[in-house]
Amino acid sequence: MSLKELEKTINYTFKNIELLERALTHKSKNNQNYERMEFLGDSVLGFIISEALYEKFPNISEGKLSRIRSQLVRGETLTQLAIELKIPQYIILGLSELKSGGVNRPSILEDVLEAIFGAIYLDSDFITIKEVILKLYQIKLENVSPNIEIRDPKSQLQEYLQSKKLELPIYEHIATTGKDHNAIFTVQCYLKEMKMTVQQKNTTIKKAEQACAAILLKRINDES
Repeated sequence: MSLKELEKTINYTFKNIELLERALTHKSKNNQNYERMEFLGDSVLGFIISEALYEKFPNISEGKLSRIRSQLVRGETLTQLAIELKIPQYIILGLSELKSGGVNRPSILEDVLEAIFGAIYLDSDFITIKEVILKLYQIKLENVSPNIEIRDPKSQLQEYLQSKKLELPIYEHIATTGKDHNAIFTVQCYLKEMKMTVQQKNTTIKKAEQACAAILLKRINDES
């Protein structure tokens, strides 16, 4: 599959095409993979979206800005955008990951998209990657509203505890199983004053934390 089509889709032409190739390469394939670029792209995306929301909503609180941003940069949003850009057909995987359906795994799709953002930044400059991201997010940013918020379970749990003047939850990564490219993370969440503890497993620590928070919220609701 020609990368020129992908460049056309994301509206950016690389000077160093090897950066894009690395951004598409999963660690199951080789050591020259997207992990470091994903780390960079995550930070660049977060800042650009934060700045856009800061300028779009000059009168709303930091808390609301944070919750809106979390919706725009969360895994589900990135996965949807990656699918819209037809990124799955360009991802380079090792044989075992390919056989296990990794090309459609949400955690890989969101990581690859962030890695592409990191690659564009390395290939150009901040102004350029800002233009690329804002164009890709144009419709989402136009439609976002401070009055329509879908808070994630961790945010909901934290706000509930704060409203009751209780200690915040303690999240702890307690185990990792499986191979590097197909790892499962176990996270424990403890509410000291409510004497509640849960453990959940998922493909990322963040998702396991969210799953813990969701279960605790249900328990709290059931007991109230």
